[in-house]
Amino acid sequence: MQGRTWGLRLLLLLGLRLGSQEALPPPCGSQIYCHGELLRQVQMAKLYQDDKQFVDMPLSSAPDQVLRHFRELAQTHNLSIPRQELQMFVQEHFRAVGQELQPWTPEDWRDSPQFLQKILDPRLRAWAGQLHQLWKKLGKKVSVLWASQRGWRDSYWVMEGLLLSEMPETVKGMLQNFLDLVQTYGHVPNGARVYYLQRSQPPLLTLMMDRYVAHTNDTTFLRDHIETLASELDFWTKNRSISVSSGGKSYILNHYEVPYGGPRPESYSKDAELAATLLEGNRDTLLAELKASAESGWDFSSRWLVGGPNPSSLSSIRTSKLVPVDLNAFLCQAEGLMSNFYSRLGNDSEAAKYRNLRAERMAALKDVLWDEDKGVWFDYDLENEKKNLEFYPSNFAPLWAGCFSDPDDVDKALKYLEDSRILTYQYGIPTSLQKTGQQWDFPNAWAPLQDLVIRGLAKSPSAKAQEVAFQLAQNWIRTNFDVYSKKSAMYEKYDISNGGQPGGGGEYEVQVSGPHPPGSFGAVLSP
Repeated sequence: MQGRTWGLRLLLLLGLRLGSQEALPPPCGSQIYCHGELLRQVQMAKLYQDDKQFVDMPLSSAPDQVLRHFRELAQTHNLSIPRQELQMFVQEHFRAVGQELQPWTPEDWRDSPQFLQKILDPRLRAWAGQLHQLWKKLGKKVSVLWASQRGWRDSYWVMEGLLLSEMPETVKGMLQNFLDLVQTYGHVPNGARVYYLQRSQPPLLTLMMDRYVAHTNDTTFLRDHIETLASELDFWTKNRSISVSSGGKSYILNHYEVPYGGPRPESYSKDAELAATLLEGNRDTLLAELKASAESGWDFSSRWLVGGPNPSSLSSIRTSKLVPVDLNAFLCQAEGLMSNFYSRLGNDSEAAKYRNLRAERMAALKDVLWDEDKGVWFDYDLENEKKNLEFYPSNFAPLWAGCFSDPDDVDKALKYLEDSRILTYQYGIPTSLQKTGQQWDFPNAWAPLQDLVIRGLAKSPSAKAQEVAFQLAQNWIRTNFDVYSKKSAMYEKYDISNGGQPGGGGEYEVQVSGPHPPGSFGAVLSP
């Protein structure tokens, strides 16, 4: 079993992506990066192939100077600035993407962590060693001109890989960055730039703390920051809760929702052009729904189009109208962990509070999202008052989160996996069975979604579930290894339709992990 265990753990190194106090998160106030005439004119002129390039460019002078010079330029041309003039303006007042980043090797990086010696296959061991070397390339420190601009780039799955590589101090630093952001903004913003302030990351911060404390036994760090963890969960309670009725009872669950319209700054021209296809009164709703989808991390997917007037068109997106399985499983898991944390710290009343919250959410997961006939959990459509019965790996999130009470649910979910013919895919678990051209649909497969299914099954006492988990992990590792052998690169997503290869679809080209392409890192948030 040792080889199998480390085969599963090697999966963690492949998960390089899933992926602020007031009642509402603060809207982004920047008239350069978030809204305003400067942003509109530059983005609609399409100076760059990807809109994200402009909003990720650091300023070369103070914001008020940039705005003053832009107003003067706009007045000169009566608000119709020629494209060439805009290009010259940007070249004069902005620096190239990535210039604020400097190479940095984490201080706790070591050449030969123990897990390498436990990988029995020599080819996989050599490959894992090369992946371990990537931490030195992925590490960056930020040099900023303005005090208001700092950056971070991290996720739960990156932390899992770092802990496997015996780098707990780097994980602690990442956690501290997240916690500082929560203390300042009330939530973890969707990304490391000011224009992401309106959106949250999925709520995995409590789980990140749990993994760090389990690895280090650093109870002091937990005690110092337990209230910040609580405030992040409060953000979801205050701003993302929804009441759902089922069987004559009402339940409080959560959904993704961004209460601000306007195009996403990093996809401004695409959003504006899509909104222009709708009646004016429907445009702000569309733009808010696009942001809600970005908050989910699944931007974009048939998950958020189902039930709309035209499920094949992004203009039908309705993310906030769905109650997602994975979001509520994450919150259920966090509530259980918070109860354990408070018990460990000797605060019985707070432990009981979160224990009760978890019990209430478990009941809601069972009564609202669980489907006894299918044997798995499904997103719930608030407007149409029914479940979305399509396959997504997120349907297995309660297994991964340990948020189910009936042991038979594992066998039922395994049968659903078989009935959906997912086990016939030899190169990875597809993100959906819908081929829409969106990046979070067929034929793409993403590492974090493999983890949701594989570890959900692997933690079960069922020998059959463990065997299936092992085979799924082997499939995914083989796909990553084969592509790496050909291209010497790891990719964020893979096309698993006809042999493993880099994925596609969506709004941008598939990204390579480490070093990240321009725009993947940034510097604009300062706790």
